[in-house]
Amino acid sequence: MTAESTKTEQESSAPPIRIGFIFAGLLLAMLSASLSQTVLNPALPTIVGELHGADLMLWVITAYILASTIMMPIYGKLGDLLGRKPILMFAISVFVIGSVVSAIAPDIIWLIAGRAIQGLGGGGLMILSQATIADVIPARERGKYMGIMSSVFALSSVSGPLLGGFFTEGPGWRWVFWINIPVGLLALLAAAFFLRLPERRRTRPRIDVAGMAVLSVATTLLVLVATLGGAQFAWSSPTILTMIAATVVAAVLFLVIESRTAEPVIPLHLFRDRNFNMCTLAGLLISVSLFGVASYMPTYLQMVAGMGATAAGLMMLPMMGTLFVTSTLIGRYVTRTGRYKNWPIFGAVLVAAAMAALSTLTVDSPLWLLGCFVGLLGLGLGTSMQLLVLVVQNSFPIEEVGTATASNNYFRQVGATLGVGVVGSVFTTRVATLITERIPDAADAGIHADSLTPAIVQGLPESLHLAVIESYNEALTPIYLAIAPLALIAAVCLFFVIEKPLATTIERKATVSKP
Repeated sequence: MTAESTKTEQESSAPPIRIGFIFAGLLLAMLSASLSQTVLNPALPTIVGELHGADLMLWVITAYILASTIMMPIYGKLGDLLGRKPILMFAISVFVIGSVVSAIAPDIIWLIAGRAIQGLGGGGLMILSQATIADVIPARERGKYMGIMSSVFALSSVSGPLLGGFFTEGPGWRWVFWINIPVGLLALLAAAFFLRLPERRRTRPRIDVAGMAVLSVATTLLVLVATLGGAQFAWSSPTILTMIAATVVAAVLFLVIESRTAEPVIPLHLFRDRNFNMCTLAGLLISVSLFGVASYMPTYLQMVAGMGATAAGLMMLPMMGTLFVTSTLIGRYVTRTGRYKNWPIFGAVLVAAAMAALSTLTVDSPLWLLGCFVGLLGLGLGTSMQLLVLVVQNSFPIEEVGTATASNNYFRQVGATLGVGVVGSVFTTRVATLITERIPDAADAGIHADSLTPAIVQGLPESLHLAVIESYNEALTPIYLAIAPLALIAAVCLFFVIEKPLATTIERKATVSKP
C-alpha cells in the first residue's frame, strides 16, 4: 500500500536548443494573437462594405475583445490545473478554426461569429505563452525572454496595418484571416513536438464552473458599457445605468463564489500579495494610456495631417522601435543584475511625460515632433510593461504562475478596453460638439461629424477645412493631458513594489510514493 506526499524539486532551465524551439513556437502563437488585433483595421471599411454590414462594424472588433478578455483567466487557471501544453494546443486550434470561419464568412454575422471564435482561442495564446516560459526558464533568466516577447507587440503594431492594407488592395481582405492558418499551424507543431513540461497533477481537478460563468457575465457587461456608453447610448441612459448596476452585482457575486470554491479561477489570495496588487493596478492604468493613443492617433493623423491609412500607421513606428529596443535591453539588464524595481517606475513617468507632450500638439505641429513624442511613449512602455509580468510571476509558486499571469493580464485588458471605449466616446462626442460650435451651419454645408472621412475633410474649402481639423485636434489632445495623471499614479503604485530576489531555479511540488 502506498501513500502520497510531496517534495520540492529544483531545476535549472531546459537545454538551450530545446528552449530555442519552444520560444520560437511561443513567439509564433503570440504573433498570431497580436496580429489579429491590428491587421484588421485598414481592411475593415472594405470588409463591412462588401458584406453589407456597416451598422455592425463595431461588433467585428468587440466580438474578439470580449471573447479574449473573458477567456484570459480561464486559460490561466486551466493551464495550472491540467498542464500548459494541452491547453495551449487547444487555444491555437480554436484560433485557427475562428480564422477559417472568418475567412469564408458569407455575411457580417458569420464574420462576427468567426471573430468571436478567434477571441476564444486568442485569449489563451498570450497568457499561456507567458506562463509557459515560466515553466522552462527561471525568473532570473526570464527577463531577456520577456523583453523579446514584448517586441512582438511592436512588430505586430507596425506590420499588422501594413499587411492589412496590402491584402485589401492586393489578393483580397480574406487573406487577413488566411494568413493566420500557416502561422497557427507552425505554432501548433512547435508545441506538439518541442514542448516538454512536467505533469501537473494526477487527480481529477475541480473546475470553478460557476466562477467562470459569472466572470464571463461581468466581463461582458463591462466591455459593453465601455463600448456602447457615450456612443450608441448616453452615459446617463437607463440602458447604460442598468448595465453598470448589473456589472457591480455580477462582480460582488463573483467575489462570493471565489471565496467559497476549492479552485477559484481568480484566487482571492492573489490580492494579499502587494506586488501583485501594485503591478496589476499599474498595468491597468498604463494600458489606458497606451490604447488611448494607439487606437485614435492614426485617425487623428488622417484627419488633421491628411495622411493616408498606411502612412498614418507608419507614424507609430517610432513608438514601436523604441519599445522594441528598450524592452530587449532592459530584459538583458535584469537577467544580468537581478535588479528590476526602478525601471517600471521610470517607465511610468516617461509614459506620463509622453501623454503630456502629446497634449501640446496643434494642427501646425511638424510630424517629426509627433514622432518624438510617440517615441518617448515607446521608451516608457519598453521599460515597464514586460517587467510587471515578471514581478507578478516571481511572487508565486510555479503551480500558480498561469493563474497569476492571466489575472494580471485580465485586468490589463480591462484597462485597454476602458481606454479604447472611454477615450473613443469622449473623442467622438467632443468632435461633434466642436464642429457644431465652429461651423453653426455645418448640417446645411453637408458636414456631419459621424460621416466625415479623410477624403471628405481634405476636399473641404479652406475655411471649413481648418475649422474641422482644429476641432479634431482640440477634441483629442486635451484627453491625453487628462490621461497623464493615470501613469503618474501607476508610478506611485510601483514605488511600493518589494524587490524580491529573482529565482535562479524552478521549484516544483512533485508527487512521490511511500511504502
